[in-house]
Amino acid sequence: MGSGKFGSSEDIYDFLSGYINVEKGQATVFKLDRMKALASALGNPERGRLCIHVAGSKGKGSVSTMCARILAEMGLKVGIYTSPHILRWKERIALADREMPEAVLIAAAQEILPLVEGLGPDSFPGGELPTFFELSTLIAFCAFRSSACEAQVIEVGLGGRLDSTNIVDPDVSVITTIELEHTQFLGNSLAKIAFEKAGIMKPGKPVCVSGQNPEAMAVFDKRAGELNCPVFKLGTHVRALDTRVDIAGTSCRIDCPPSSASALKNILPPGGLSAATGIIGEIQGQNMALAALACATALPHLEARAIAGGLKRASIPARFELVAHQPPIVLDGAHTPESIHLCLETAKNLFPGPRVLLFACAQDKRHREMAAQLAPHFDTIIVTKPGSFKVSDPESVHRSFLDSGYPADLLEDTQAAIRGAVGAAKERGAMLLVAGSFYLCAEVKNWLASHPLERE
Repeated sequence: MGSGKFGSSEDIYDFLSGYINVEKGQATVFKLDRMKALASALGNPERGRLCIHVAGSKGKGSVSTMCARILAEMGLKVGIYTSPHILRWKERIALADREMPEAVLIAAAQEILPLVEGLGPDSFPGGELPTFFELSTLIAFCAFRSSACEAQVIEVGLGGRLDSTNIVDPDVSVITTIELEHTQFLGNSLAKIAFEKAGIMKPGKPVCVSGQNPEAMAVFDKRAGELNCPVFKLGTHVRALDTRVDIAGTSCRIDCPPSSASALKNILPPGGLSAATGIIGEIQGQNMALAALACATALPHLEARAIAGGLKRASIPARFELVAHQPPIVLDGAHTPESIHLCLETAKNLFPGPRVLLFACAQDKRHREMAAQLAPHFDTIIVTKPGSFKVSDPESVHRSFLDSGYPADLLEDTQAAIRGAVGAAKERGAMLLVAGSFYLCAEVKNWLASHPLERE
C-alpha cells in the first residue's frame, strides 16, 4: 500500500494485517491513549449520533444486531460495528439493514491512512504502533460519519474498560452475561472480568444488564452506584416469557413486571409483546428482551411495532446457524463451557437423532470442560484446528475428548476434517454441529461455498 490507495475492502484488510492483532494471539498492552489521540486527529468521528455500547461474554453479538435492526425500524440510519468477522473483514462495519458500500469503507480507510502510514512506534502515545482492532474501529467511526448515520451500535471487542471502542459516550451501555474467558487479559475471576466489562459505564448514563452470577452483579451494582448510572435489569425491568425454539428461530413474549420503572413498560401493549427472531437458541429470548429494553432506554419514543419488526429481521452468522439441511449442518462459534452448554441443549432438543461433532478451539480455551460436556452426546467426534488464524493445540484438545471416555478422531488438516465430518453426517443420517471457534465456522462456510449441499 505504498501508494496509499485502496482498491477494495480486501486491500484494507491486507493493510491492517500488518499491525498487531490480538485476535491472532499477538500480545499487546491495552490502553486508550492511542485511540483518543487518533480519534481527536480525525475530528472525533465516534461522536454526533445516538449510541448503544454493548459488552459481555455471551450474547453481545446477537443483542447488538437486534438493537441495530430495532432502531432501523424506527427509520434511523444505523451503523453497526461487530467482531470477529466470519468470511470477510467488511462484515465488521455495516449498516443495520445492508452492507456498507465498498466506496465508503475505502474512503474511511484513506482518511486514517495519513495518520499511520510510514510512522514508527515513537510517533504514537505509549511508544507502540496502533493495533489491527484500533484501526478497524477508527475506520468504522469514519464510515458511520461519512454515511450520515443517525445511530450506531458498537460491540466491544475484548473486555470493555480499555477496549478500543470505549472512547464512545453512549446513550445507554449494555452488558450481557459474562463468563470466564480471556483470563490472561481480563483476570482470573468473574469479579475481575466484571470490573473490566463495567468500564463501559459512563457517569449518569443508563446501563442495561442481563442475568449475571451474583459475584459479577455485585461489581456492576457497585460501579453503577459510583457513577450514578440508572440500572435496568433483565428479570427486574423486563422478562422473556414462553420462549420457544425450533429450526425456524426463537419466539417469546416480552413484558415488564408490574414494579418495573423502565421506559419499555410504557411502550409494550397490555399482556406483553409477541416477538420472534430467526436466530436460534433458548438464550435468544433473553437477548430479545434485553435489546428491547436497551433501545427503549436509548430512544424513549420507540414503538412496539419497531421492536417486533427489528427482532424479526435480525440475523447473525455462526450463532446456532443452520446452513444446510441434507445433512443438517449447524455452525456455532461457542467457545466457553457456558456457551457450549446452551448450544448443546438446543442441539439435543432440535436434533434428537444421531449427531456428528466437528470441534476446534484456540489454545487458551477451556477445552477439557467443553469436551466433557460434548462427548456423551455425539456418535462421531472429529477434532481439528480452527484454520490457521489462531494458535491451537489440537492434540491436547483430542486428549481431552479421549479422557472423557469417548472415541474421537484427530484430523489436523482442517479441510480433510470438514470432508470427514460432512461425509459421516451423510452416511449416518445425522446432524453435524461445528463448534468451538468462529474461525472453524468460517472454514466450513468457505468449504460449503465450493461444495454446495441442500439448503432448503
